[in-house]
Amino acid sequence: MALHRRTRTARTPTEPRLTSGSTRPYDSPSPPGAVEPGATPRRHSGPQPARTQLTARKRATDSVGGPSRNFEAKANGKLRRLGIPTVADRVVQASLKLVLEPVFEADFLPCSYGFRPNRRAHDAIAETRYLASHGYEWVVEGDITACFDEISHAALMERVRNRIGDKRVLSLVKAFLKSGILSRDGAFTDTRTGTPQGGILSPLLANIALSVLDEHIAQGLGGPDGTSEDRRRRRRRGLPNYRLVRYADDFLVLVFGRRDHAEGLRDEAAEALKPMGLRLSVEKTHITHIDEGLDFLGWRIQRHRKLGTDRQYIYTYPARKSVRSVTRKVKELTGRQNVGLSLESLLHRLNSVLRGWCAYFRPGVSNVAFCYLSHYAWMRVTRWIRRKHPGITWKQLRRRYYDGGWWPATEEAELFNPAKVSTTRYRYRGKLIPAPWPTTA
Repeated sequence: MALHRRTRTARTPTEPRLTSGSTRPYDSPSPPGAVEPGATPRRHSGPQPARTQLTARKRATDSVGGPSRNFEAKANGKLRRLGIPTVADRVVQASLKLVLEPVFEADFLPCSYGFRPNRRAHDAIAETRYLASHGYEWVVEGDITACFDEISHAALMERVRNRIGDKRVLSLVKAFLKSGILSRDGAFTDTRTGTPQGGILSPLLANIALSVLDEHIAQGLGGPDGTSEDRRRRRRRGLPNYRLVRYADDFLVLVFGRRDHAEGLRDEAAEALKPMGLRLSVEKTHITHIDEGLDFLGWRIQRHRKLGTDRQYIYTYPARKSVRSVTRKVKELTGRQNVGLSLESLLHRLNSVLRGWCAYFRPGVSNVAFCYLSHYAWMRVTRWIRRKHPGITWKQLRRRYYDGGWWPATEEAELFNPAKVSTTRYRYRGKLIPAPWPTTA
């Protein structure tokens, strides 16, 4: 479906001529239905100096999507390509997203949760827990190798071209994909594949590329498009039913069947991703039973027997890796290099980390993790205070920094206590997640 073009207005002597190849952000085509046929849309000029600068910049084709990327070291020692666009490029990318997102959101399937309006990681976890509680016990833990770096530009542009007909939009998308890498030492490298993380447009383009996996699973005979009678018939015949839960490049295929069914679906997923130039990570893709448990989006999802009963339930709680990650941050903030900070400044930094972590893991069985984090943060702050004042007795420190009690505080700040955070149950929304735009037929 091609996007409607804006009709051109009469050129004034002071306005630069608008050519068919113009790529100015304020001249971006509108989503379908935004302009009635025959109507002449108004252009909001805005501040003239800023508009003039953007016009001059975008008239030069090589200025669109200029090299602005760098490398960041990952925890495993590998490098991650980050896209850090200039301010002008961010304006263009944001304009492109406003044009592209409504079109592709109407096509995306409900199994995708990452980088989408009205959807979040908690919805993906709730969906996984719901399916595991209803017989989908074998899980393919999928991880795509360097997903953002290896997406085929040709295959991605083909998918964009199938839905977008405006050549100006297509040329801008291609320009950002081909913008190149500029390392810290000034070395420039062409980008032949991938859409590096950090750009405004990159998450949407990644979802467009990975939707091939969503569509492949949905079109399968045992996928979500079948009726309940179809699923019962397949179970009687010993055939598997399956569901996909995907958040960006991390995904789960939950299988109502046997392990060999899960192995077959793993191979199918790998084949579905090949046309996009993507590969499943051998070291990170596993087949797991729900009784063994799995880690997904920082959560541990596992079936346990409820204490005092013979009944078993699917529990979600912070994974050990997530706990180690937050304690590592607390340790870094309370290290020797920060002894020169005031206690108030330290508490503000710590509280930001602790509050954010607890807010994410609040909808789960997180009480044990919260109590452990509370004790660890208290211990690290206390050690930091004693290191800051080696010549003061513990009694004097308590009077000065603990108000005679046991919890670190100042007149302006108090250490956030994770143990006091009450946990909740995230409401499973399923098909009730609102769509920001109407879906296509």
